[in-house]
Amino acid sequence: MDITTRCAWAGNDPLYQAYHDREWGVPVHDDRLLFEFLTLEGAQAGLSWITILRKRAAYQTAFANFDPEVVARFDEAKVAELLGNPGIVRNRLKVASTITNAQAFLKVQEEFGSFDAYQWSFVDGSPIQNSWQSIREVPASTPVSDAMSKDLKKRGFRFVGTTICYAHMQAIGMVNDHTVDCFRWQEVKEYS
Repeated sequence: MDITTRCAWAGNDPLYQAYHDREWGVPVHDDRLLFEFLTLEGAQAGLSWITILRKRAAYQTAFANFDPEVVARFDEAKVAELLGNPGIVRNRLKVASTITNAQAFLKVQEEFGSFDAYQWSFVDGSPIQNSWQSIREVPASTPVSDAMSKDLKKRGFRFVGTTICYAHMQAIGMVNDHTVDCFRWQEVKEYS
């Protein structure tokens, strides 16, 4: 029996726990992985994160391992193919947004040198270290996620509301929202 203390949201699902233990909150600076997380967070809108985690491998296959240059060139035939793929969320708006987001992503890379440089500028390059006692204290959005959402939308991104942006910030380690009783809180804190 696993007696490791984790954030309450990790529950008992082995996939959820593995994601929590290995990825969530670890600072990400790889543009491909940033695009993957941004896409998956947008796909999650209205759904649970575990649903998306279970579909992650299918998403990686369907969206060319989240290569934004390839995804940006997807056409209507590819969209139709994706809408027939039971391994992903078959929502036309979400599928189409992944393509337009890839196009916007490439423009950000061109302007800033990398999406990483752009995104991490919202936190001055360093993760925000929180000290939450309980999951109930963790916000759904912050002024930083508000600013990121507003700027992404201005640049043509879709499915990037402030709550999605904050979940993205948590996932890629721009903010350490592990609760202080979680074994990962201190470990993730040391990455910064």
